[in-house]
Amino acid sequence: MKIIEKAIEVATQAHDQQLRKCSGIPYVSHPLMVGIILMKAGCKEELVAAGILHDVVEDTEWTLDEIREEFGEQIADIVKGCSEPDKSLSWEDRKQHTIEFLKDAPLEVKLVAGADKLHNSLSILEEQRVLGERVWEAFKRGREKQAWYYQGLVDSLCQGLSDQEKKLFIFEDLRHTVTQLFGEKPA
Repeated sequence: MKIIEKAIEVATQAHDQQLRKCSGIPYVSHPLMVGIILMKAGCKEELVAAGILHDVVEDTEWTLDEIREEFGEQIADIVKGCSEPDKSLSWEDRKQHTIEFLKDAPLEVKLVAGADKLHNSLSILEEQRVLGERVWEAFKRGREKQAWYYQGLVDSLCQGLSDQEKKLFIFEDLRHTVTQLFGEKPA
């Protein structure tokens, strides 16, 4: 449990002053919820810690080397797998890279990425219930591009999984939530 507590401490400090889109609640609530989702899925402490830290390298001053030094190689590799490698690329190119990368990613990375996207999609769904279609105004890319991204993520995350792994609630709930948000993916 010490590693989870340490991850909470780092994420809380690293994401200080950051807020979530739409709701404006402290951003750290998101990585903490990702950790809770992973705990509910019965994941090991290292995976839960990686989930809590998944946005630290991408969205704060922390580097992958610092994560490796503080938390070890396994957690650093998972965080790396959940981080966009080149923020200078366009949104579309970054998201396409994520979709392609996740097709062949290790299960541990798929679980953290799935928990991340599950919490994000649940948050959007909740905000949509309050704001209606205005929810998409908070995104630089509107509903259509978000649908392309989330539907592509569902397909990528489930690619290469066994039938039993596909039934893990993270992946099933993500598919269900994305369908609620955007409808069925066009054939």
